[in-house]
Amino acid sequence: MSKATIAVIAAVSAGAGAAATAAMYSMRKPEQTVTSTTTTAVTTRTPSAPVPVLASQVFTPQTTTAPGAPVDPAGLFEYGFPGPVADLATRQGLVSSFDRRTRNPHWVAEHITPASLSIRDGDRKHSSFLEDPAIPDKFQAKLKDYYRSGYDRGHQVPAADCKWSQGAMNDTFYLSNMCPQVGEGFNRDYWAHFEDFCRRLTQRYPSVRIVTGPLYLPKRDPQDSKWYVRYEVIGGAAPNVAVPTHFYKVIYAEEQAAPGGKVALGAFVLPNAVIPNEKPLSDFEVPLEAVERASGLEFANKLPAARRKRLCAETSCSVMVKEYAERQKAFAKK
Repeated sequence: MSKATIAVIAAVSAGAGAAATAAMYSMRKPEQTVTSTTTTAVTTRTPSAPVPVLASQVFTPQTTTAPGAPVDPAGLFEYGFPGPVADLATRQGLVSSFDRRTRNPHWVAEHITPASLSIRDGDRKHSSFLEDPAIPDKFQAKLKDYYRSGYDRGHQVPAADCKWSQGAMNDTFYLSNMCPQVGEGFNRDYWAHFEDFCRRLTQRYPSVRIVTGPLYLPKRDPQDSKWYVRYEVIGGAAPNVAVPTHFYKVIYAEEQAAPGGKVALGAFVLPNAVIPNEKPLSDFEVPLEAVERASGLEFANKLPAARRKRLCAETSCSVMVKEYAERQKAFAKK
């Protein structure tokens, strides 16, 4: 990551808003070819049957030592593959990739449509926060990690997006779909308004896909002017769960449900901090490449440039402030 890019991302992390966004766009070449993925069919599975990504699926140990060499580094794999392993889970309303080191997801993907949001078969009062049994115990985020931490268990795929099924809603309450989020002023306020913005996109687009996840961005130290990645870790006497500095959403608003249509893409990075409700959402829009560089992920390498549009040029990227705080107090547990 170049120093210029790091500086711009850090500016976003400091809440620099429109100025930082403008700087990011000034760095982007015309007709930038970075933006969404093609639609893939996902097999629906029950909550008890997530699909882990095994080392053997992503790495095949093989001896590459030249004949007669005095060493064989690949011999280590006789005892097992060290990793890293990203636990991939396919559930009713989401697909997620879990980061064992931070005890947070790398990303969580969802799909909403006018039809899915019109069904009301799920009720949040019947759901409970759960540790994810699909993650090995020593790598799980635990309920006790959040106890008196000062942070909300922040959904990456919102429960409100999965009201079409009680089972789908229950799936969103696994801690593998959570990250520590600032409660008042963020999770229960601006972030909730942002989630509502995503749902309102279905009034214009028949199919909306969203990828959400945490970021751990650098910030310049005023003392020595060097860049550092610094974040809190919660979990009581044995802290394990990282507190993200920021969160991203990458939005794919598909103009038609069938493959081959135009896709309006939007990428946003928000600080994990109190954000005034009057702050324009457009201040947090960034080039998709900035999210990719910061996360180490790719989101649009298979989408042709001819099918891409910029979401905020197609529709108004603004939040509609609603009074979520009072309604969510009964459910918000720190």
